[in-house]
Amino acid sequence: MANLVKRSGHSFFDDLFDDFFQAPTFSRTTGNMKTDILEVDNGYELEIDVPGYDKDDIKISLDNGYLTVEAKKEEEEEEKDRHYVRRERFLGSCARSFYVGEDIARDDIKANYEKGLLKLFIPKEGTNVKEKKYIEIE
Repeated sequence: MANLVKRSGHSFFDDLFDDFFQAPTFSRTTGNMKTDILEVDNGYELEIDVPGYDKDDIKISLDNGYLTVEAKKEEEEEEKDRHYVRRERFLGSCARSFYVGEDIARDDIKANYEKGLLKLFIPKEGTNVKEKKYIEIE
């Protein structure tokens, strides 16, 4: 026990809890939605980390060739009355966008979510091929 006591008279345990109430040294959004992209024969497989979110918290949209994955978690009513000394689990929203091309249609993209991992499949060639329209010369 003698080696746990510092010369100033404070114990090791006092120092341990000194930092307990300090703000974390990292941002709450750091590390959210880390993504691995794997190229396969006919497309791309994306694996996106979204731990702590339910399937209903995640929205995937496609607009002008940009695929956007958004996750939003709001504070529950019963927790608003609670007073936290420190809170490190993320509440709020985060988003990530990827340009997939304008020929990709919404129905071309397949999504699966399980145990904090969102898996997307995006084909290399989509079905949203726009027909060229020519102007008639008079």
